Amino acid sequence: MSVLFEPCTLRSLTIPNRVWMAPMCQYSAELSGPDAGVPNDWHFAHYAARAVGGTGLILVEATAVSPEGRISPADLGVWNDTQVEAFRRIVAFLTSQGTVPGIQLAHAGRKASTGRPWTGGGPLGADTGAWRTLAPSAVPFDEGYPVPAELSVEELRAIVGQFADAARRALDAGFRVAEVHGAHGYLIGQFLSPHSNRRTDAYGGSFENRVRFALEVVDAIREVWPDDQPLFFRISATDWLDQNGWTADDTVRFAALLKDHGVDLLDVSTGGNAAGVSIPVGPGYQVPFAARVRAETGLPVAAVGLITDPEQAEKIVANGEADAVLLGRELLRNPSWARHAARTLGGDVHVPPQYHRSV
Repeated sequence: MSVLFEPCTLRSLTIPNRVWMAPMCQYSAELSGPDAGVPNDWHFAHYAARAVGGTGLILVEATAVSPEGRISPADLGVWNDTQVEAFRRIVAFLTSQGTVPGIQLAHAGRKASTGRPWTGGGPLGADTGAWRTLAPSAVPFDEGYPVPAELSVEELRAIVGQFADAARRALDAGFRVAEVHGAHGYLIGQFLSPHSNRRTDAYGGSFENRVRFALEVVDAIREVWPDDQPLFFRISATDWLDQNGWTADDTVRFAALLKDHGVDLLDVSTGGNAAGVSIPVGPGYQVPFAARVRAETGLPVAAVGLITDPEQAEKIVANGEADAVLLGRELLRNPSWARHAARTLGGDVHVPPQYHRSV
């Protein structure tokens, strides 16, 4: 029996296999008006295809907890009831295929107010709908980016509340897993790293202060998220900086705190907070960071990053380096990757009756 296709139980939730879909922004929502941030037919078709393909858990892309928390105007949101109603259709279909629906809750911070990648990305201008960006400190992400407004303590508390409200709405929509986006240089990750956090108050300086905001968000979500349903946290395990950045040692230390605060799994990625860094990209290049967290803290982890073939994924789980693998671009290329991997490895996976001829 393939370990990749064994169930994974977190709290009272059992995920049918360990092939999971990483959150990947589609930049395909309406840009403004009453349908801003609302999932549409593109999102339905996109996620439905991966569920039909046998994926055990789908984490819906970074979904903003407020309009100003979007990466781009075309991002999904979960700050109003119209968005919730549209999500219900997607969630119901994923569930009907045996796939567990999850959602990543996010605030982009100083990396907000940018264009779609295929239109050039980068910061929006005043004539293209730019809005004020927010951050722990008034330090821009890179050259050409605006200087963000440094958040006051009162504003921080309001954002913590926005995360909690978003979690309530996600639960109402039927999601079974919530993930806090603390990676890739977005707002929570900006607080964690001394590279982007230059504050001198209770939210900056020491490690304990820099992780304070993240833990407050986790606590607020855990208060409204059911005790029997898991909460994930996505982390960038390193900024890939030689000095004055977030490190793998910090990640292990923080993971132990997250575990104490009710996080059930760490989704381990890297980078995104510092521009222009050199990252040694290669097959499974981020797996060692996940493996170290699991070995040193006992917190379950999911590994992500250039995991592309079934034997590679099987080995990661079988060796105890991770409890599950998260596929990104590979699932964009092949929505039925899980079904093909099950055939290769001798595992069992859900196949809709309409597709039995493909087995």
